[in-house]
Amino acid sequence: MTTTADRTSPSRILPALLLLLTVFGPISMDLYLPALPALTAELDAATSVAQLTITACLIGLAAGQLVAGPVSDRYGRRGILLAGIAAYIVTSVLCAISPTVELLIAARFVQGLAGGVGIVIAQAAGRDVFSGRELIRFYARLTVVGGFAAVIGPLLGGLLNTVVDWRGLFLFLALIGVGILALSLMRFGETLPRADRTDGGLVRTLRDYRVLLGDRVFVGAILNQGFLYAALFAYLSGATFVLQDIYGLSPFEYALAFGANSAGFMVFGHLAGRSAERGRVRSTLAVGIAIAGLGAAGLLAAGLTSMPLWVVLAALFALAAGVSISSPPATTLALVDYPQIAGTASSLLGMIRFGFGGIAAPLVGVAGALSILPLGVVTITATVLAAASALLIASVRRRVAEPVRG
Repeated sequence: MTTTADRTSPSRILPALLLLLTVFGPISMDLYLPALPALTAELDAATSVAQLTITACLIGLAAGQLVAGPVSDRYGRRGILLAGIAAYIVTSVLCAISPTVELLIAARFVQGLAGGVGIVIAQAAGRDVFSGRELIRFYARLTVVGGFAAVIGPLLGGLLNTVVDWRGLFLFLALIGVGILALSLMRFGETLPRADRTDGGLVRTLRDYRVLLGDRVFVGAILNQGFLYAALFAYLSGATFVLQDIYGLSPFEYALAFGANSAGFMVFGHLAGRSAERGRVRSTLAVGIAIAGLGAAGLLAAGLTSMPLWVVLAALFALAAGVSISSPPATTLALVDYPQIAGTASSLLGMIRFGFGGIAAPLVGVAGALSILPLGVVTITATVLAAASALLIASVRRRVAEPVRG
């Protein structure tokens, strides 16, 4: 039987590289957000149409994970990862040279497909090499690194946007992809030995999906994350218009505000992981849902009556913090019982997160760029549904934090 030590032997820095792979999603989403209003104006697009560039990327991220997960369970992680990164570089360049918003939306979809590979491989390879509390700790670090990327993304975007336009920001994404590809070529060894891979093709994949979707804990965990990420991506899509067009923040000021919220995302994700490591997985998840709900309620209140800027910023902070608190325990609940099909399980989790996010993102623009109400309605609805989904988990008792084996 393959041991954890065997699987980590190809590279001593594998855990750090897996964490780095998680920047695909946040960086793809966040780097160009400060330039989204300018992009909208340059391409002569409606606000809701411009927001489809976010939706397309989210849907692509979901679909890419849905494919990459099962394929990596069968053929291994490394080859699929390298192909995905290479495709990400090419499509980032295509985004930069798109002459119309329609072509940009299409390119963003393909960019998301490629970017989804890195996310699902990071989660699945982590499940390959970690177990017990180490696994919970790893998923907490994924949340923290995702938050860090979200901090760096808009800050870099705001800074770069002072010297380059939105096209230059997409070229910067391509350069990030080149750097990650180089590191992966040198340092990413195969984490899934041939003896542990699945076989049977599509029939086996469908059977695995049936097993996963028949598990109440798995379904409750992924639906909870899907609805919470719908609220989060509604925030990502709508906050740039709310803070810049309604409250008059400059792109750099928006980046600072967004960066502060993302820093909170990092801190609370880390604390949630520490709490879950001590066996408080379900209670940590409940706290995350409650805090996200408070943030969504604040946004709804701001949509119903005029509120000062600090109230909106506090609500956005609480929403992001609540989602980050929920992520480590929910991810652990979803994946811990499926080491042999970690890629498939990760793909469903990622598909639900980014798919629900892709559906929610354009809804915040239905009333134009000068109303907070759609953002409040979308986020409060999503957090209520996330709480309802968690009820599927509450009635099932399952040991998650097994002792770490040396």
